[in-house]
Amino acid sequence: MVGVTTAHLLARAGHEVALVDERAGPALGSSFANGGQLSYSYVAPLAGPGTLAEMPRWLFRRDSPLRLRYRCDPAQWRWLAGFLSACRASVARASTAQLLSLSYLSRDTLHAMLDEAPMDFGLTRTGKLIVYRSAALLEKAAALVRYQAAHGAQQRVLSSNEAIAAEPALAGLGGKIAGAVFTPGEEAGDCHRFTDALFQRLQRASNVAVHMNTRVQRLRRERGRIVAAQTSEGDLQADAFVVASGIGSRPLLAALGQRVPLYPLKGYSLSVPLAADSAGVPAISVTDYERRIVYARLGDVLRIAAMVDIGAPPEEIDASRMATLRRQVSEAFPRLDLSQAQAWAGVRPATPTSKPLIGRSRAAGNLWLNIGQGALGFTLACGSAALLTAQLSGLRPPIDPAPFQP
Repeated sequence: MVGVTTAHLLARAGHEVALVDERAGPALGSSFANGGQLSYSYVAPLAGPGTLAEMPRWLFRRDSPLRLRYRCDPAQWRWLAGFLSACRASVARASTAQLLSLSYLSRDTLHAMLDEAPMDFGLTRTGKLIVYRSAALLEKAAALVRYQAAHGAQQRVLSSNEAIAAEPALAGLGGKIAGAVFTPGEEAGDCHRFTDALFQRLQRASNVAVHMNTRVQRLRRERGRIVAAQTSEGDLQADAFVVASGIGSRPLLAALGQRVPLYPLKGYSLSVPLAADSAGVPAISVTDYERRIVYARLGDVLRIAAMVDIGAPPEEIDASRMATLRRQVSEAFPRLDLSQAQAWAGVRPATPTSKPLIGRSRAAGNLWLNIGQGALGFTLACGSAALLTAQLSGLRPPIDPAPFQP
């Protein structure tokens, strides 16, 4: 999603663009079956005082939304140290404000793209409900709503009855709901379908060359500049190079002496086909906050995504985690038929602060980075691409780029 969107906006700005991908098609990695929510007004980082308080309890629960497997991996320990440091309230509040500026840019950029040329990717604009089971957590959420209102967010705190009235499918949770936060401007869509539609448009552009099934093995640097991308199909030369390769960016940049604070946070999803009679299925995007499960209706599919596994094998579907997810979903929405659900696992290339790295690399004067969107990849991709395109093109950035500098 991030790479294809960046290529699109660079080409639209008049650049000659070569898009290189090691897979046969676009969005077959982290962007394939993610949560589907476009959460412009809910971008608070994973690292925060609340997360730090919950971690000891999470680490000893089999059904925990967060699971940590310790590895003899210095990158993991550096990332965890940065994450713990980012859990300070002052850091989390600053990161939230900075991410909001990027997410609103992303929303405006996406809408402008769709106004220019509509795409069919199951986009819905029904809003989002974040459901809280704990009254104490709901009160903390209300404080965040007040804080985000100062930065342009439009949200409402709902009682339990108001939440069920807004989304009747929540009736199965009954008295377990303390309340919810409703954000009417939030959207949902199929990230893979969006990326594929944009990719098809790129292939028809006269100033774009597409190199699929092509692995970038290294970036060759001479006199402080990248002179070629050495690939499995030969060298590719350019005036400037953009790395937007998710977690695969780490080895490319490490070979140039730049260590970026990325770590793969593994998540899981279920794609549930919906029958014509879809009673008991949420129409509004829903997040079950305590269980960290998101539900997004994408046309005739309900996408359910959850969990953060740190240090787990990247693409292996853990049967015990999927069993836990299925059980928790059935408890929340007992009328939902999961018999045909398709399971998926993928990684979120995340920074400790949840802020992506967008801008010129320190490793070379003509090397640019657009990485680290983590769990917000779909939400932030268009804004990240717009910010990167402005900087690379020598234009005035649409927002302050300083918080995202690599």
